[in-house]
Amino acid sequence: MADFDAIVVGAGPAGSAAALELARDGRSVCLLERGPFPGSKNMYGGVVYGRILDTLLPGWWEEVPVQRWVTRRMTMVMTGHQAFTVDYRTERWGEPPYNGATTLRPDFDSWLAAKAEAAGAELVCSTTATGLLRDGDRVVGVRTDRPDGDLTAEVVIACDGVNSFLAKEAGLYGEVDAENYTVGVKETIALPREVIDERFAVRGDHGADIEILGCTGDVPGGGFVYTNAESLAVGLVLHLPALAAGGRRPEELLAGMKAHPAIAPLVEGGEVKEYSAHVIPEAGYDMMPELIGDGILVAGDAAAMCLAAGIWLEGVNFAIGSGAAAGRAAARAIRRRDTSAEGLAGYRTRLESSFVLADHRKLRDAPKLVMSDFAQRQVPGLLCGAAEQMFQVTDPDPKPGLLRILRDEMKRNGVKARDAARMGLRALRTFG
Repeated sequence: MADFDAIVVGAGPAGSAAALELARDGRSVCLLERGPFPGSKNMYGGVVYGRILDTLLPGWWEEVPVQRWVTRRMTMVMTGHQAFTVDYRTERWGEPPYNGATTLRPDFDSWLAAKAEAAGAELVCSTTATGLLRDGDRVVGVRTDRPDGDLTAEVVIACDGVNSFLAKEAGLYGEVDAENYTVGVKETIALPREVIDERFAVRGDHGADIEILGCTGDVPGGGFVYTNAESLAVGLVLHLPALAAGGRRPEELLAGMKAHPAIAPLVEGGEVKEYSAHVIPEAGYDMMPELIGDGILVAGDAAAMCLAAGIWLEGVNFAIGSGAAAGRAAARAIRRRDTSAEGLAGYRTRLESSFVLADHRKLRDAPKLVMSDFAQRQVPGLLCGAAEQMFQVTDPDPKPGLLRILRDEMKRNGVKARDAARMGLRALRTFG
């Protein structure tokens, strides 16, 4: 007889959501976490989008450990000395049911794991799953780094992060291509609440989210600035092969962004409290592994469920959505006493009918578009230059028309009309 009905490896958002759904169904579930507590080893940009929590934990906003509710969302493109920003804000995002929130992963992950525990899951921390137990081709449990630490189960759900050794050992991943990965680096910069309020023009528990393009020099990528209660999360996402080939250090590129005239006044006088880095599965749908095997499911970052689409940079909501779907599918398969790949196939069906795979499939071309030379090198100069010409007073010369401005900037930035039209059509197909 198995030790548990299910073992979930990794107490991040995906793992805790899976364990919560299994426990609610009356299944015995072990939630393994290699860190001393959930969230202790996790790094992300800083924003959680909570719509998936509406059905999982109704009224979640009344108790989730929030730093600030994001009520101001900016998309910025920059050159070495310019910045062009689209700035949207609404007070409605600062009211229930809210849209997004900045939160610290140790707080958020511990909160969600506690929900799984309260439902009946057994959380075991400071324990690493070192490999899979098999009965022929079927996964029947995991080996751990504890003495006599083998644990058996009807189903194993791998939520062990972007470099999922369990999914690889199960043969669910094909060849790993470094082109599909970025590295995220982040500083947490302490500033008094009143200073943040003043610099970002927010009040109370309201906060801002800035996503940035054109801030990474010769390395394709992007940047971000998020407001916490009394700190800022400031970071970059950098294309891994280009970073290695260029010989630049991530902290050097981050220092460059922080020194930019558009960012420097926001971070001035702050004290760096933490520096962290994390590998990100950038290619989304096109790099996902097989999600189901005999006795095993894969969810969250382990399944490359991270949407890096420029306009949308999301991961935690996909982790929770996929983890919850995995938990429900596993519970049903256990009840039916069929945890083969066929018996677990309901997992894929659930993902297909939800935003998790629908969004990834729709936006499967977005990461390549955002990382293209056109988007990274030509768009920032084109937009910033056009804005400068448009807003610059030219008296006593006549004001140039918009078409002339665009022609001038396309020529200055080496943008050919046919290439711009082609990329525009590609963007419409991707985001339309």
